Amino acid sequence: MKTFQNIDNIRDIRKKLGLNQQEFWSQIGVTQSGGSRYESGRNMPKPVRELLRLVHVEQVDLAKVNHDDMVIAALLKVRHPDIYKTLKKEAKAK
Repeated sequence: MKTFQNIDNIRDIRKKLGLNQQEFWSQIGVTQSGGSRYESGRNMPKPVRELLRLVHVEQVDLAKVNHDDMVIAALLKVRHPDIYKTLKKEAKAK
C-alpha cells in the first residue's frame, strides 16, 4: 500500500485483526465514535489515514520508533542503497 492512498476496507482490517472499534481506533488516537463514522464512509483526514496504515496495515509499533531510527533509515537508503535493498527484502520475507 502506498502512502496517502485511500483505505477502502477499514472495517475489514479491524475485523481481521480481531479488534473492537474502541481497541482499534484508540491505538491511533481516534475515539470509537469518530472511528465508527470513518468506517461508515466519512472522509478521513490524511494524518489519521496514515496512522491507520502504519499501525494496522504495516504493523509498525510507533512506541518503538523514534526520530533517530527514521534518520538512520533515510541515510542508509541514500548512502548504501545496496544494503538498504537487501535489508528491505529480508524484512519483507519475515
